[in-house]
Amino acid sequence: MTITDWPITERPRERLLARGAEGLSDAELLALLLRTGSGGRDAVQLARDLLGNYRSLGALLDAPMAELTRLPGIGPAKAAALVAAVALAERYLVCAVQREEVFSASVDVRRYLRHRLGNSPREIFGALFLDAQHRLIAFRELFLGTLDSATVHPREVLRETLELNAAAVIFVHNHPSGIAEPSSSDVKITERLRHLLQLIDVRVLDHVVVTISDAVSMAERGLL
Repeated sequence: MTITDWPITERPRERLLARGAEGLSDAELLALLLRTGSGGRDAVQLARDLLGNYRSLGALLDAPMAELTRLPGIGPAKAAALVAAVALAERYLVCAVQREEVFSASVDVRRYLRHRLGNSPREIFGALFLDAQHRLIAFRELFLGTLDSATVHPREVLRETLELNAAAVIFVHNHPSGIAEPSSSDVKITERLRHLLQLIDVRVLDHVVVTISDAVSMAERGLL
């Protein structure tokens, strides 16, 4: 049986059109991207099997194109649809951040930062570089590894800031542990970078620690 054989009220597309995406499961939303099934499986069952191969929806959508095309039932067309959906989501989040002044406490900024870094299995340090009106110039992933003086090189942060002609910066890094609490090392490196950028009249507005489900502002905690 294919999805077209299902009662209309149970088909994912018709339910989406009638009531919105909130009532659909991850598998049903994936099925709408996949469009068709494979090997006797309808699109929903194929989507469920794909999710079963990964620890989370995020892990599936983070998989590279070459890996996706090797999965049973996923050829180049279906893999391209998944990659394109993620790219569109990323561009939507960037648009939301670019629309107005950037403040680390805003819902749009935190959602964007969680999406960019929260699902990474490795610790990544990055920054939002802002103009004088606190509008986004660019986001850059700067360093990989445990956040300390050995992995975060202030001269590289300074170089990127000058190249982008930024007037303010919001730092961000993820905690793969899933606990978005700033550590003593986080506080120390933030202070070091803040003092450095003060020398060129660039403000450090915040340092946000993110996980897949949470974001903690050091400025809000009084740590900056």
